[in-house]
Amino acid sequence: MKLAVLPGDGIGPEIVAQAVKVLEVLNKDGMKIEMEHAPIGGAGYDAAKDPLPEATLKLARAADAVLLGAVGGPRYDALDRPLRPERGLLRIRKELNLFANLRPALLYPELAGASSLKPEVVAGLDIMIVRELTGDVYFGQPRGIEVRNGERVGFNTMIYSESEVRRVAHVAFGIAMKRGKKLCSVEKANVLECSELWKEVVAEVAKDYPEVELSSMYVDNAAMQLVRNPKQFDVIVTGNIFGDILSDQASMLSGSIGMLPSASLDENNKGMYEPIHGSAPDIAGKDIANPLATILSVAMMYRYTFADMATADRIENAVKKVIAQGYRTGDIYTDGCKKVSCSQMGDAVVAAM
Repeated sequence: MKLAVLPGDGIGPEIVAQAVKVLEVLNKDGMKIEMEHAPIGGAGYDAAKDPLPEATLKLARAADAVLLGAVGGPRYDALDRPLRPERGLLRIRKELNLFANLRPALLYPELAGASSLKPEVVAGLDIMIVRELTGDVYFGQPRGIEVRNGERVGFNTMIYSESEVRRVAHVAFGIAMKRGKKLCSVEKANVLECSELWKEVVAEVAKDYPEVELSSMYVDNAAMQLVRNPKQFDVIVTGNIFGDILSDQASMLSGSIGMLPSASLDENNKGMYEPIHGSAPDIAGKDIANPLATILSVAMMYRYTFADMATADRIENAVKKVIAQGYRTGDIYTDGCKKVSCSQMGDAVVAAM
């Protein structure tokens, strides 16, 4: 298996290093994983004046899967927009056609106290958010900033084609079939024509999955319901910008954004795997970041791209074990637990494997 490893910026190199420890254990067990590192984001700009260097894109295309850390940092904010780290992330998603973003929000029982909500509200939480990743306002044209009538105007285009909605809906229904057979489609069809089309197409796709209970919800209500009664949801499917916001909101239900992995898949299940948190430049280099989301992203890689459920379970069970043993990085620490560094948490997971 050929894996492109893109550590990125900020805490990216630190958390990816812990995931690599896990991969090295699997290598010793005969998995035969070939890893090659390359820069992306700010690191890509530093290396080649491009947030997605051509050599990095070539490596990602040739690899069976991509493991990404995080991109961005304040020292790149003054760059022209096409050169900023985040543009590299958007481009690699588009270039690899990674249209389906899977973001699980799972609460470990021992972390119920770390959630921002009452334990009884979030206990047993297990949501999968399926976010469309290559359309919407992030990619729609026209876009820009220009002067109109003597003042600056910024504009973006929210746009979805029927085929884009249909393919991500099929992914979401397929996942729902393997879970609780409940799917909630989130949009804003009461005011947005783009969302009106989304709702209609998802309802059409639902006819192919009669066992799945489909519901629809406006995004503002969905945001409220995630706080009011999050356990009503099983699988959520939504567009790019709504999914970006809702998945970050859902992360806090599980105790910390540092706990949540993600998978971004193409139509053949080739994927890019990354934690959903950012580069956290304020704590970069301090060895205090939480690497568990990145390690769990490796588990998702085995589950979705390599279809190796046993290895995915092995990694996830190791994470469950270290949580049960009381190991905590600072973001999930509570009194009475064992506070550990980023590298120590990685070592604990390796030991649990």
